[in-house]
Amino acid sequence: MSESNKKEQNQEIVLAEHPSGVPTKDTFRINDIDMPTADTLRDNEVLIKSLYVSVDPGMRGFMDKGKDDAAGNKYELNEPITSRSVAQIMATGSDSSNGDNSFKKGDIVHGRFAWQKYQAVDVEDIEKVDPDLAPISTAVSMLGVPGLAAYFGMLKIANPQEGETVVVSGAAGSVGSMAAQFAKIKGCKVVGIAGSSEKIDYLENELGLDKGINYKQTDDMQAAIKEACPDGVDVFFDNVGGELFDAVFANINRHGRIAICGQIAEYNADNPPKGPRPMHTLIKKSARMEGFVVFDFSDEFEDAKKQIAKWYNDDELIYRENLIEGFENIPSAFIGLFEGENIGKQMVKVSEVNET
Repeated sequence: MSESNKKEQNQEIVLAEHPSGVPTKDTFRINDIDMPTADTLRDNEVLIKSLYVSVDPGMRGFMDKGKDDAAGNKYELNEPITSRSVAQIMATGSDSSNGDNSFKKGDIVHGRFAWQKYQAVDVEDIEKVDPDLAPISTAVSMLGVPGLAAYFGMLKIANPQEGETVVVSGAAGSVGSMAAQFAKIKGCKVVGIAGSSEKIDYLENELGLDKGINYKQTDDMQAAIKEACPDGVDVFFDNVGGELFDAVFANINRHGRIAICGQIAEYNADNPPKGPRPMHTLIKKSARMEGFVVFDFSDEFEDAKKQIAKWYNDDELIYRENLIEGFENIPSAFIGLFEGENIGKQMVKVSEVNET
């Protein structure tokens, strides 16, 4: 490690309290911690420096007391929070290989890492980033969980067909913006729902969606969906839930497909509201609704990344990262997700890549 890195103060961000409702800055605490060094690495460990840290709405569920998410994850009080991140290897232990992969100083990697500037991690918990596919930050955005969730949720579960009408809620976010474009690539009419004029402009004029609906300026969402989708809704990709789900669901077509990717409207609710029960309509319309987690498709990740990267490099896909600078700003970047401030993937840039 360079002399400058030895002098830098290492830090971590921990869960200070279980939030009630929307997290606040009091939910988190920044601690000064010891700087790991190369000579303290165990076999099969590498020392990494954080470059880009992803913040995602679904992390909110990990913060509740005594509750696990679908994968059995939760954050413990006074322990570092973790999320998908891109990092650079600064030093390696005596054996830094994992199967066919051999890691060396300077390699760019990604994985679920603690919110720390520097840390030692096992090689089994990291994957190399291929800089030839796309910019390295996309390993946790376009080519990471958000892009993969959009890919499998839209193309495998919803299965849109050319000429069908597709509605995407949260359409200006990290997952929704990708899902909407995948439907356009498949030749569908796509309507996106978002919460600001700026986001509607992004959907219609940058992403090329057929129509954007600003739910914050719409009194009757069910009627607005019907007007935008006069032939009904064949596919609904839902990132939001709540009343937006109810409005779109009321317009679902016979043999319609609904992919449930996220429910951000309810993540901070202590007592989530009860909406209309969908079972009778699903029967009447012979429609299908399916929830999923992206890791259901882990065996297909590499092929999906190559396809997404091809569309991106062929200029068929637009992707935006909302980059916030500074390790200390990770909590505020996470809180901002629930204020609807981001277009595209909300991420924090922690440091620059070291030249080797």
